[in-house]
Amino acid sequence: MSTYVVLPGIGGSGSAHWQTLWEQSDPAMSRFAPSSWDEPELDDWIAALDRAVAAAEEPPILIAHSLACLLVAHWSARSALPVRGALLVAVPDPDGSAFPAEARGFAEPPTSPLRFPALIVASTDDPYGPIGHARLRSRQWECPLIEAGALSHINGASGLGDWSWGRAQLDGFVQSLPVTQI
Repeated sequence: MSTYVVLPGIGGSGSAHWQTLWEQSDPAMSRFAPSSWDEPELDDWIAALDRAVAAAEEPPILIAHSLACLLVAHWSARSALPVRGALLVAVPDPDGSAFPAEARGFAEPPTSPLRFPALIVASTDDPYGPIGHARLRSRQWECPLIEAGALSHINGASGLGDWSWGRAQLDGFVQSLPVTQI
């Protein structure tokens, strides 16, 4: 059985968000807890991710949405804590006009490959992360990209419910991972 750390984006994931629904239905999932959800501070989020990974019984799999995808890239370059891999959903473009000003501290994520396996899932009509940006990050971070079709920002407002298709992508990704990863 795998252990997961759920990493919502700015403001956290609401009750209709697939991350929340997955977390409620799977006891192996736990949410990280930064103190700056609404006015995110990168150092606070990195410290919260460090705490969550350190508390896991085994190297976990990260499940990131939106701003948390940029967090994972920053964290990968700064932390040596082991994880098995990361699912990165709806990677936002920090240079895009829709990127929240309060999240500017997350801009300029590393462009080097992530130090662990990852999978990007992107919508073809995401207002925060155009598909071209997802393709760029896929090349830079050296991880595969799945284009999921027109799902907007792949969040609660997208009306996906528990997003069973996304869960199937996660499960397939996890099956492809080595037992442990650094």
